[in-house]
Amino acid sequence: MSSGPDELEARIGELRAAVRRAMAAGDRAAARRLRAGLREAERAWDEAVLGADEPSHGPSHGPSHGRVRPPARDQAHRALTLLGVPAAPKLVASVHAAFFPAEPAASLANLRRDEERSFRSAPHARPYYLCAALTADLLAPARGLLTISTWSLERRVVGRLSARADFLAAAINVAGHVRRDTPDVQRLLWRFAANIPDASGGAIGTVDPVALAGAARAELAVHRDADRRERAAAAARAAAGLGEAERLFGSRLRSLRAASGESHRPRPTDGEDR
Repeated sequence: MSSGPDELEARIGELRAAVRRAMAAGDRAAARRLRAGLREAERAWDEAVLGADEPSHGPSHGPSHGRVRPPARDQAHRALTLLGVPAAPKLVASVHAAFFPAEPAASLANLRRDEERSFRSAPHARPYYLCAALTADLLAPARGLLTISTWSLERRVVGRLSARADFLAAAINVAGHVRRDTPDVQRLLWRFAANIPDASGGAIGTVDPVALAGAARAELAVHRDADRRERAAAAARAAAGLGEAERLFGSRLRSLRAASGESHRPRPTDGEDR
């Protein structure tokens, strides 16, 4: 039985850590064996998410007549799986363009709303849903961020540090899955490198994926623990206090109550602390 992307991602993480431990211990033979296993796991991940390699060795820029365009939700699912973190539709579309250049892009407008309607009318009729990230404070839908329903609650919650932590994690994941250097891939890499110190590392005008991933890992180590603590606490509250649909698409009632409380808060009069 083949493993799914999530299981393969976990396996890849374990193998990378094992390779580092073997190298630190000076056991090069073990490191080589583990590295071979890592390459095999990465190949399996590519097949599970990206599909089989295309016959050509570069993207096709010709007309797309006759090509079948996968549904928008499938395109978004593959791009989000590659990113591994909540992401805005614009970034999702950029990842799709870079890694699936032969597929005409589908519109992601209204996708999350359609997914919520589908879930509420027939829960669990689909193997996955494109759903909302949840804000850590109100457990409300985070504006403009897509996630996948099969991800853990902790992974779908976003807190004060999550925007930066997820940006860095996405940079690492994208850099780790670059197989062919194309203009679309370089544009995507520059999108990350421009906002991460010392991340380019390539020839003039290019971004080296290895340098990008290394710089992103160095900064992510600073934010990771605090971000995880906030997300874990919010996820526990969501698990205890939200219904099934709200855990996927957010609690609008909480958001409305918070907005109502803010609008009815007494304003300070002259002489009071502001």
